[in-house]
Amino acid sequence: MSQSQTTLKSVDCETVSKTFYDVVIVGAGVAGSIVAKQLSEQGKTVLILEAGTGKSLTLEGFQSHVETFYGAVDKNPNAPYPLNPNALSPTDGANGYFEEKGPLPLSGSYTRVLGGTTMHWEGKTIRMLPEDFELRTRYGHGLDWPISYKDIQPYYRKAEYEIGVSGNTEEQKGLGVTFMDGYVLPMLELPPSYLDQKVSEKIHGTTVEIEGETIKLDLSTFPQGRNSIPNPDYKKYNDGDDFIPQGVGSVEPVEYGERCQGNANCVPICPVQAKYDARKTLNRIAFPERVHILPQAVAYKVEVDPANGRVTAIHYKRYQDKNSPEHTLGIAKGTLFVLATNAVENAKLMLASELPSTSGLMGCHLMDHPFLLAWALMPEVTGTMRGPLVTSGISTFRKGAFRKKQSAFAVDIHNDGWGWSGTGATDVVRDAVDNKHKYGAELRQELISKISRQLLLAFMCELPADPSNRVTIDAQYKDQLGNYRPVIHFDVADYCKNTFAYARKLSQTIFQRLGAEDHTKYDKRDQDGNLDPAYFEYQGESYWFRGGNHFSGTHVMGTTKNNSVVDQNLRSWDHENLYLVGAGSMPSIGSSNTTLTLAALSFKSSEQMLRDLKS
Repeated sequence: MSQSQTTLKSVDCETVSKTFYDVVIVGAGVAGSIVAKQLSEQGKTVLILEAGTGKSLTLEGFQSHVETFYGAVDKNPNAPYPLNPNALSPTDGANGYFEEKGPLPLSGSYTRVLGGTTMHWEGKTIRMLPEDFELRTRYGHGLDWPISYKDIQPYYRKAEYEIGVSGNTEEQKGLGVTFMDGYVLPMLELPPSYLDQKVSEKIHGTTVEIEGETIKLDLSTFPQGRNSIPNPDYKKYNDGDDFIPQGVGSVEPVEYGERCQGNANCVPICPVQAKYDARKTLNRIAFPERVHILPQAVAYKVEVDPANGRVTAIHYKRYQDKNSPEHTLGIAKGTLFVLATNAVENAKLMLASELPSTSGLMGCHLMDHPFLLAWALMPEVTGTMRGPLVTSGISTFRKGAFRKKQSAFAVDIHNDGWGWSGTGATDVVRDAVDNKHKYGAELRQELISKISRQLLLAFMCELPADPSNRVTIDAQYKDQLGNYRPVIHFDVADYCKNTFAYARKLSQTIFQRLGAEDHTKYDKRDQDGNLDPAYFEYQGESYWFRGGNHFSGTHVMGTTKNNSVVDQNLRSWDHENLYLVGAGSMPSIGSSNTTLTLAALSFKSSEQMLRDLKS
């Protein structure tokens, strides 16, 4: 493969209009890419409609994103990707794409470019726990899944191979994750950072109480979708062959990515491509002639035959200039149709097509992982800003009977300082220069002292499905192309706020054990004097949270057309040739990042799609 040109074929609207595809997919993120790869390998013809530009598929395109990120003043999750008014991406509400109706903001973001949100994800690839699939039955909150952990376990293995997961299965088993006997992940775990080691030294053996249970605070590494060292024991699950991550053993490693070099800006973009993104799946499609991509094509309507409910076409708007509303209209036809954008965009498209589902739950049960942050200065230099964004954390609060009273959570130890809290390196520099008037050696020492000692704890909290948290549309809120913008109704229940309150006290305990100076403060206004929309008060205390970008639940799977939108294979109850893949189909999200699970579901769903096409 040339480093300058992918073998996948971008087509024009005329080709699309003349072709009847086996499968039409909307969205070239991780879910859409896996489906395209799986079906094309079985001889099926596939069209992918992508709202963003297609240049990131090439090495030059990816490098242009890296350069854009380097030049951006605001290093937000979408900083590598130039603003595209025809396919807006939310960035913490900054560009007004989300119309937030509250009471609290959804916050967070996703990326409408080729590769989807894997173009800015953190890279953690944690399996859900078996009990996460029975949240309602076990703990009386949210929803149960129509399938069990055992049902999805084989597909987790497929997803871990596709992504190239680094991690320690024995460590994960000790935290309640179930694996097949003898199974190991494709690559060895990434080593804990120096900061992780210093935190671990001080808190090891510490126990705390939560709802009558005693929990240990020991650190463990996180499984990650980034290149480390291949695990030599994985070959028994790979037909006897060693696992060779793309970039380590390939002929052209620069094309696919090198091993993680610890650049500490994993969100949004890894400059050496060590982190997985959906481009890697697309570029590894074995029969690229069977897969067409139409970039800059924004789907706006799912056409359905009223006589039988089957989808007949996807209508799209094709633009040439992202800064101009001028566009042409097109229609894509096929046998099967797959919506693989994300939980918000899938629901928005179905609602815009006046397809609310029999259950009326289209767009409902919107979930995310709200993060409570706490930050402090370590008593000594601990190497902050070195290593991947997160290598280790505390995962002992992911399970337990306390989940009847408050949500599960996991704790990240951040290697990138206080930046997410809004009081990061830039603020330290400004204070040192403007207020303390330091320069030269004094300035250098001040920055080393104040930045290299920063510790940020990020408490990722479970949020159960709630039908009042939802995505809707309104004709008064549209984008440059005349397509609907998402209207978000969102709140955080007391079940999760109880965890915020507990997490804040836990952070104080941890900081005390570390001898760290606590700088955490949840102000109602930011440093520019603007009200923080995520600020709230609970039980007499002030808090704010940050979104986790793990949007889920808006076309939830279930057991009947009356209690859900799709079945266990992610096929629409109302439209037998339509699949809605991705985290939007997940009834619960536990305390694990959603990408690995939605990838596993995409593999499972692809098998049913092939059965449908054969019949």
